[in-house]
Amino acid sequence: MRPLAEFPRAALAAIRGVLADIDDTLTTDGYLPPESYAALADLRAAGLLVIPVTGRPAGWCDLIARFWPVDAVVGENGAFWFRHDAKKGRLVKRYVVETAEREARGMKLAAIARRVLAEVPGCAISADQPYREADLAIDFCEDVPPLPREAVAKIVSVMEAEGLTAKVSSIHVNGWFGGYDKLSTSRLMLREEFAIDAARERERLVFAGDSPNDQPMFAFFPNAVGVANVRDMADLMTDLPAWVTPSRGGAGFRELARAILSARG
Repeated sequence: MRPLAEFPRAALAAIRGVLADIDDTLTTDGYLPPESYAALADLRAAGLLVIPVTGRPAGWCDLIARFWPVDAVVGENGAFWFRHDAKKGRLVKRYVVETAEREARGMKLAAIARRVLAEVPGCAISADQPYREADLAIDFCEDVPPLPREAVAKIVSVMEAEGLTAKVSSIHVNGWFGGYDKLSTSRLMLREEFAIDAARERERLVFAGDSPNDQPMFAFFPNAVGVANVRDMADLMTDLPAWVTPSRGGAGFRELARAILSARG
């Protein structure tokens, strides 16, 4: 990972869209600072696409799509995207898996949650689970005392043994049935909603993130950026971003936004 200061100015000026994780990328210590929200607004006002790509639940993403200065939001690690259509005055929802299948999978996820709680002392079902539509989130440090890496690995092991795709964020282990992830759904969303071929435009799209579940995005986008706390979990990753900001969390995201806007003049 190279310092953000070495990101070529011409490459920064060519950026047309910014995709970003939320927890510990836009937020700092569980809080969305004003500078992060302002950075999103400034980027969008400058004509860039702005799209959070998060593991957070559908209930949160409904609000984000409606009220944040963003063009769309990908949620639950790729289970869907939401976009507010200002011209029609309504929220557009696009799911990767149809409703009946999501509901059937939900019943299985509840049973898996009980097994995880029984086998990994100290973890908990995430507080935002009631607002989820497609995955299971197990909290290992957000509202519970932080668990050791071995416990996090055990959560992943149990989920995978039950046939789930399991991904570790900075606060949760998320598990779901299916092969989608942040990247596959982001690419589909970019194509369907904005007529962007991400493979062709990958150098003009930046993804900002910080944790293992961001690895597909780090690997795909050659100009991916990690906020400084990406180093905290780097030992759990095989794919790291090309660039890293000086600061952690929301302050780091603001540094990225300023670099892009400054390069654009």
